[in-house]
Amino acid sequence: MKLGAATARFALLVSCFLMMATPAQARFWQCVTFAREVSSVQLFGNAHTWWAQAAGTYERDHRPAVGAVMSFKSHGKMRLGHVAMVSRVVSDREVLLTHANWSRRGGVERDVRAIDVSAAGDWSEVKVWFGPIGGLGTSSYPVNGFIYPKGMSEADAIAPVTVAGNGGRDTIVAVND
Repeated sequence: MKLGAATARFALLVSCFLMMATPAQARFWQCVTFAREVSSVQLFGNAHTWWAQAAGTYERDHRPAVGAVMSFKSHGKMRLGHVAMVSRVVSDREVLLTHANWSRRGGVERDVRAIDVSAAGDWSEVKVWFGPIGGLGTSSYPVNGFIYPKGMSEADAIAPVTVAGNGGRDTIVAVND
C-alpha cells in the first residue's frame, strides 16, 4: 500500500514527537507541583504560603536535610515564593536542590547548588545556581527554612558528608557533625 505525501509527513511527525520526550519530560512544572511530587510534603497553594501551612502539620526548622523542602519567602520578582527539595547536604553552608521553574520556565533542575549567604549562617538567605549564567550570580533570596517530611524532624537532619579525593574516586570520610 502506497502512502500519500500528507499521510507520510504526518506519520513522520508523530514518530518524531514520540521519540522526543516522554510525558514526564514534556510536562510544564510549577515549583509547588514538582515539590509535592518529589517530596513527601503534601501542601497546596502558592509557595510563599507553604511555611505557614506547614505549622502544626510538618516539622520546620533551619537545618537542611535530604528530602526536606526549602521554603523561599516572597521577594521582588519572586512574589509567589519558591519551594525546592534538598537532594544532598554538601556542607553546613551548601546543599544541592532539585526543583522546577527556576532557570527555565516550567523546566526541572536536579542537584543544583545552593549556598547559605546569611550573616548568621542560619539559612535565612541563599544564592541558587541559575542555568542561563552557569553560576550563582549576584542575587540572593530570603528563606523561611526547611519543611521536613512526616516522620523526619530537625533532630533527624542529615549531617553534611565530608568527602576526600582518592585518585579520582570520592571516599566518604565522615557523615556526622
